[in-house]
Amino acid sequence: MSERLEPIAGTTAHAEPAWGGVVAVALGVFGLVTAEFLPASLLTPMAKDMGISEGMAGQAVTATAVVGLLAGLLVPSATGGIDRRRVLLAFSALLVISNILVATAPNLPLLLLGRVLLGVALGGFWSMSAAIAMRLVPEAMVPRALSLIFSGVSAATIIAAPVGSYLGEIIGWRTVFLFAAGLGLVALLAQLAALPRMAPTAPTRLSTLAEVLARPGVGLGMFAVMLVFTGHFAFFTYIRPFLETVTALEIGAVSAILLGFGVANFLGTLLAGLMIERSLRATLFAMPLLMGLLGLGLVTLDNAPVADAAMVTLWGLAFGAVPVAWSTWLTRTVPDQAESAGGLIVAAIQLAISIGAAAGGLMFELSGATGVFASAAAILFLAVAIITAGVRPRAAATAAPVPVHV
Repeated sequence: MSERLEPIAGTTAHAEPAWGGVVAVALGVFGLVTAEFLPASLLTPMAKDMGISEGMAGQAVTATAVVGLLAGLLVPSATGGIDRRRVLLAFSALLVISNILVATAPNLPLLLLGRVLLGVALGGFWSMSAAIAMRLVPEAMVPRALSLIFSGVSAATIIAAPVGSYLGEIIGWRTVFLFAAGLGLVALLAQLAALPRMAPTAPTRLSTLAEVLARPGVGLGMFAVMLVFTGHFAFFTYIRPFLETVTALEIGAVSAILLGFGVANFLGTLLAGLMIERSLRATLFAMPLLMGLLGLGLVTLDNAPVADAAMVTLWGLAFGAVPVAWSTWLTRTVPDQAESAGGLIVAAIQLAISIGAAAGGLMFELSGATGVFASAAAILFLAVAIITAGVRPRAAATAAPVPVHV
């Protein structure tokens, strides 16, 4: 019989942290996000090989995002009666199958089918990640566990685009996706070895989403999440045009700055756990405030390569803490329905990505990259105001856990 504790109503966590399980989940995240980002760096050879336009090939990205949004909302209720370990293993298996389908697809419909399966795995895995962290470590260690899990995203951001593009030229885009399937298989085996059995903690229905959203402070928090991610993705989508047109940098320098952004983002994710353990509310408030100030700084300074590079890097560091902080907020605010709340956050983030890119494109047409960055800063300041006014995260439990045998 395993030893467990009940630190918050409706959840079950191990008295001793299961860091092996946390690492296995982080590997799953790394594999999923790497697969998600690969088409961006392989779009041209994919389109040429299949005899379609790059715009059509780009629908591989759209299909994953749309299905990921829906899966994030629907998976908690659709899998409510299944051991969470089995659900995670199923998503990792879908990751492997998806990449194999894409790697061997003779036409666009089969390629899109593979990307749809990836969207199911991606949205489902994300919706459950915070709740799984709560099951694997004591509550006070959840920020550290989430920091490790989200480091898989940052690592994928650094590796997927440059490595995928480089390897695609050498061994072909299909072989790159087979390598991605191998990453998924490694994650699947790690999860088989390290994840404990985790029975569902609370019944979930589609109506649960509305019930969670209606709780005090949750709707406002979700709106703040959406604003923060909208501001970030408006900035991130148009960072290259800004560096090329406003800062007047060559592609080599732009690539170096984007690599610096990715590395800083990875470090910010790792540092997030320590910051959140000191003060979650300060982290929720300070990161978008810093990002907004950096956006204004980039708009204000004209053709300042060194300063712009430093500010873009600092933005990456600040944003690294954002997903970890909001996932921790979720575990403390809705501990009894963390999976449903996770689905809502996944949907909010996917919607924010779409809004940030689309609205940023409109603003770019009207006033260029500086207009995009100024708008992103304004959105981030609005998020800061909402966080200050209405987001009150509950403090983490600090009492020693009381083991309960089950």
